[in-house]
Amino acid sequence: MDLDAYVAAHHAEWTRLGELVKRRRLSGAEADELLDLYQRVGSHLSVIRTSAPDPSVVQYLSTLLTRARTRALGARTSSWSDFARFFVVSLPLVLYRLRWWWLGIMALSFAAAAVIAIWIIRDPAVSAQIATPEEIKQLVDHDFADYYSQYAARDFAFRVWTNNVWVAAACIGGGILGFPVILMLWQNTVNLGVMAGLMIANGKANVFFGLILPHGLLELTAVFVAAGAGLRIFWSWVAPGGQSRSASLGQTARSMMVVVLGLVIVLGVSGVIEAFVTPSGLPTWARVGIGLIAEVAFLAYVFTLGRRADHAGESADLTAEDLSAEAPVAG
Repeated sequence: MDLDAYVAAHHAEWTRLGELVKRRRLSGAEADELLDLYQRVGSHLSVIRTSAPDPSVVQYLSTLLTRARTRALGARTSSWSDFARFFVVSLPLVLYRLRWWWLGIMALSFAAAAVIAIWIIRDPAVSAQIATPEEIKQLVDHDFADYYSQYAARDFAFRVWTNNVWVAAACIGGGILGFPVILMLWQNTVNLGVMAGLMIANGKANVFFGLILPHGLLELTAVFVAAGAGLRIFWSWVAPGGQSRSASLGQTARSMMVVVLGLVIVLGVSGVIEAFVTPSGLPTWARVGIGLIAEVAFLAYVFTLGRRADHAGESADLTAEDLSAEAPVAG
């Protein structure tokens, strides 16, 4: 293709589009003309990229089209309706559609932790391989309970929150490979099972459950959700269905980013409970009750709003106008 001849043939259209973009107000006819020119110049850019990809011309047309698109669609701003939609539709919808992943992980993790705990309780030789009798006594009599009160509550809440957010982000971020998520889940399950086994075997079951349940129900659920999101990302490119692997991965990863933002809030709540409720002087039943209320509230949120959004056919992916900016692919 003769690039100079092509530029000369269409330069007037490009100039006209640039003029329309600069105008503060457009009449109805001018708005229609802008959209028509936008489509035509987009075709021109595609032809040039394919046949004679001159960097300066490509850059000029790309910039022109970006400005034209912004002029046609208008600048997008956040609003309270977007904020409300995130919490009422997008977040519960993704969590609901992800439910079988994190509920399955939850069941398997608790079952494995229970097996490890029972093994330790029934076989004293296992405890001896984990630590010395003196170390175990120090752990069950002091260290486990002292952990929740060794820092000021506000500082402890921040420490717990940042650590748990990092774990959740690592689970989701490592999901593309799959194995890192399984490894983190296994480490978490082993730690839970070993601690439960040692505490119960040494007559401290009431201390263990009294300190774990207030914050642990919601905290562990958040970790399981993060792991489920990570493994769902992994599965999206392993078994993409009718989509290409990249399209399936992109769509799933975008939805899982909603989970990341949601878990920041959920883990913030569990961190506050762990710092202010778990080590408090409240009776055990009251502390555990607060944890149960938080867990039930989370599950009700997911299975009420999420199910409603799912039945309504809502989507947590990008809007149609955002998806229109995706790179074209061969048919």
